[in-house]
Amino acid sequence: MTIMIENPSTDTAVRSRDPKELLNAVQDRIEHLTVNILDDGMSIWDREVALLLRDEVDTRETAERILGNAVMYMIASMEHPEVHIGVGKIVDKGVHQVILDTPVYFAFCDLYNGGRYKHHAPFIKRRDDGTVIRTADFLTACGFTPDEELWAKDGATCSPCDSKVPDSH
Repeated sequence: MTIMIENPSTDTAVRSRDPKELLNAVQDRIEHLTVNILDDGMSIWDREVALLLRDEVDTRETAERILGNAVMYMIASMEHPEVHIGVGKIVDKGVHQVILDTPVYFAFCDLYNGGRYKHHAPFIKRRDDGTVIRTADFLTACGFTPDEELWAKDGATCSPCDSKVPDSH
């Protein structure tokens, strides 16, 4: 199967492939609970890393690796809703972190999904069909540099979401 990657956007933030830049670019679009999100002076990237450290992972390096790959995945799912991709358990921690910080996630959807909310609707049963490895390859084709170790760790075991609805990942 051949997949052509095309990104019609001219937005500077969207043209960047640096996950930290992509996530920080949503700051000006945050409209809700700004006291909670912005008043500590942290960048959005540092905030999400701190939340991962609080709840999910032990080291900043690991939190940044997970968050970076989650941002790559989320951007790719928004840029290419027609392509079925999925994450393993590790990267999914970062996806969930951004989604749970709803003012940040709403701003993320506003900037990268044309203002449309992108649902996250995982199925209960994990699939073992190679989706995770194919997703890492797809991210590379999209101009990202996925962390091969994180994607390989889960190998074929995917946290599948509903691919039938174009506004879900």
